[in-house]
Amino acid sequence: MRSFVHETRPARVVFGNGSRQLLPRELDQLGIRRAIVITTPEQVGLGQQVAEILKDRCAGVLNKAVMHVPVDVARAAIEAARQLGADGCVAAGGGSTIGLAKAIALESNLPILALPTTYAGSEMTPLYGVTDGGEKRTGRDWRVMPRGVIYDPELTLSLPVQLSMTSGMNAIAHAAEALYGPDGNPIYNLMAEEGIRALAAALPRLHEASSDHDARNEALYGAWLCGTVLGNVQMGLHHKLCHTLGGSFNLPHAEVHTVILPYALAYNASSAQQAMTCIARGLRGEEAVGALRALRRSLGVPHSLRELGMPHDGLDRAADLIVAKPYPNPRPVERSAVRELLERAYAGVEPA
Repeated sequence: MRSFVHETRPARVVFGNGSRQLLPRELDQLGIRRAIVITTPEQVGLGQQVAEILKDRCAGVLNKAVMHVPVDVARAAIEAARQLGADGCVAAGGGSTIGLAKAIALESNLPILALPTTYAGSEMTPLYGVTDGGEKRTGRDWRVMPRGVIYDPELTLSLPVQLSMTSGMNAIAHAAEALYGPDGNPIYNLMAEEGIRALAAALPRLHEASSDHDARNEALYGAWLCGTVLGNVQMGLHHKLCHTLGGSFNLPHAEVHTVILPYALAYNASSAQQAMTCIARGLRGEEAVGALRALRRSLGVPHSLRELGMPHDGLDRAADLIVAKPYPNPRPVERSAVRELLERAYAGVEPA
């Protein structure tokens, strides 16, 4: 066994149906007296529900979170939290909502209590991203890591089937890349493989019956594990591809992960064979890329960048941005190979 370092950061996790009702108790745990509630424009009802649970401890509801956290939205949210006198944030939603709360925390040090409604996993990470001038800038800072997370599977029941599928594939991508991350270790490998297994088992059931409570529980459990490894292990080419495509071309986050993952795994397969074995085992398949593509077909999700609105004439620019500042990756990030990967992903053909 190779040498490794394993470090955990304190984060309180509450998991269970109906656990959103424990919000006041969890605010007490964090010493938050008045919290600003963050949601998206589409989740106004959820924001109101959270405000009703918090009663006079709700400083206000800000339903301005949007995809990729545009810098002007982040600045307005920071100012709103200041004017409302909030001493903490409750982020109720998916990656966009939690991302906006992180932008507030980065500037103001306000603690975050996350209430996830998707499988994005952002609630378990110190990672943040802000889009400015058509380029998404990402970073890592433990100040933005939510201090507490309430996983209430009931809140995922309203998540549309299609978004459930792509959000789940997004979570699988976190675990897959953690298995070949340069700072991974046996503990996170176990969590990654179990996260992949749980999601691969739950998503087909949700595709058939989106109100399956047991499947919702298992999917959210898997997303928690995948998000945990995302927060503690460096990601590679797949995440660099998705951050670039999403931030520079305003493509939907989870859908981009869904399309790109088989291509990124195929790119790295020969340089990360042990990781591919773990991924295949988690997917209950003989081979990682093939098993992943089979799962994707069964879920009826997008399989090409063209479907997501990616302009073909943007592929060269994307390749240039990716190789300019690559993430750590088991196989060298080469411009010609990345450009070929993007071309195949655009067309949706079999990975090389």
